[in-house]
Amino acid sequence: MFYIPALREQKPLGEILIEMGVISREQLLKAQELQKKTGAKLSDALISAGICSPECVADGLAVQLGLERAPEAFWEKQPPQGNYSEIAVKYRVYPIKEENGKLYLAVSDPLDFATFDEIELTTKLKVVPMVATAAEIERALRRWYISGSSELEGDTEDEVQSLRDDASGPAVQLVTEIINGALYEGASDIHIEPGRNQAVVRYRVDGMLRDVTVLPKNIYPAVVSRIKVLGEMDIANRRLPQDGRIRIFDPKEVDLRVSTLPTTKGEAVVMRVLDKEKTVPKLESLGYTGENLTKIRRAISMPYGLILLTGPTGSGKTTTLYAALMEIVSPTINVITVEDPPEYELPGIRQVAVNIKAGLTFASALRSILRQDPDVIMIGEIRDSETARIAVQAALTGHLVLSTLHTNDASSAPARLIDMGVEPYLVASSLLCVVGQRLVRTVCSKCAEPYNPPFDSPVWGFLNNGHDKDGLNLRRGKGCPVCARTGYKGRTSVSEVMIITRPIRELIRKNADSKAIRDVAINEGMVPMIEDARIKAVVGITTPEEAMRVAAFID
Repeated sequence: MFYIPALREQKPLGEILIEMGVISREQLLKAQELQKKTGAKLSDALISAGICSPECVADGLAVQLGLERAPEAFWEKQPPQGNYSEIAVKYRVYPIKEENGKLYLAVSDPLDFATFDEIELTTKLKVVPMVATAAEIERALRRWYISGSSELEGDTEDEVQSLRDDASGPAVQLVTEIINGALYEGASDIHIEPGRNQAVVRYRVDGMLRDVTVLPKNIYPAVVSRIKVLGEMDIANRRLPQDGRIRIFDPKEVDLRVSTLPTTKGEAVVMRVLDKEKTVPKLESLGYTGENLTKIRRAISMPYGLILLTGPTGSGKTTTLYAALMEIVSPTINVITVEDPPEYELPGIRQVAVNIKAGLTFASALRSILRQDPDVIMIGEIRDSETARIAVQAALTGHLVLSTLHTNDASSAPARLIDMGVEPYLVASSLLCVVGQRLVRTVCSKCAEPYNPPFDSPVWGFLNNGHDKDGLNLRRGKGCPVCARTGYKGRTSVSEVMIITRPIRELIRKNADSKAIRDVAINEGMVPMIEDARIKAVVGITTPEEAMRVAAFID
């Protein structure tokens, strides 16, 4: 039987994490209060409160119990020979190696003695637990056992049909694992892309797609059918694009927006992950600082007018709008939003979900909202001329209107509204502020290190610093399991905030081009987006290379 010696003499996990410099005494007390309310383990309370990462908790548990931490990136190494697939998937453990009658297992709960006893009875080997996070183990299982399971292989259409019909079959389990994997990785999108001989599953994490696993060609139709069943879509229709929605409640409440697209090699599936449990961040945590933050707060404090967030799809515009809304929400004002669909659930706000099939568009919803006596209106996106005209009229008649618009930069927004059929003088009169935004990946705090680019690197030209390295705090991540060896973990915004001043209003009335508006805005103090990206690289928030990647689109 497996046991940990001197269990009573071990130091509490919280004290160990404090000694490691991972958390403070105040954070420990906060987690302990949460633990009392929920009855959860301290480790779970630390993670759920956002105080400590799962990786740091695993490091602390290993120290507390005198166990080894699972090797770095163990999921990339092939498991030892042996029939461990069933045990690994059943107990959510991963075999690292078999040596001298011992089976070294990556485990997320090193005190699950009952499981270790069962594994020892089954394998006739002594279990040696090595501490890992649940996400690390899931990644290993998906790579070596789940996607490659022999039970997913069949040769006939009848077998595929039986998989499609079997509610407890491998296709059902595989879809569950793909979705759960995306939640563990913190992915914003799940891509399942068919090829000639296999389909590739990819996650979009921090804005970048990452290959996760492959699916055998003969199981792929069953997987797509299972996703369609969950999304209440037409299984038999494979020749037309379809949209659906899946609601997940375990391991947490999540909405998945599903889109299928017929291609020459099969149906491609994309699922957008909308986490219903995530909280609205503050503007500061989104990357807004200094003068940009002051300008936004000044604009949203106005009683009426139009505020626009611009940028491409996936640049965090809606999240910024939510963060701005949360700063002005109070019982004294009536706030209504119309979105497709609502991405956050906000207390004290009435949220309307667009339903195109039922005839509820942005424009029709806006007309009804205006009869609900709103003070503040948030429109998910201005997509057409009718929505644009109603939004401008609402801003002119005593409402504060916030919305998003697809343009390359802030100075292009007035021209875009005019192109959509709004009169220039109405645009000039209604606009308060336009914010242009992009997202850059931030350096992984776990493996960050200072560095100096080569003498002849184009980075120095981008930084406008020549060869003078004084005053720079350039950092990069060397790659670790926390950031999946990318060197980046998380994202922050780079932005430009254009306040509509009197000279800019005159240019808009004259239907001036975006370059003229931009030149005046910069002369009046607007910090260009490319400069904000450069500053975030100089202080070490992101790397110069990442800032240059985003700046290439901006400039």
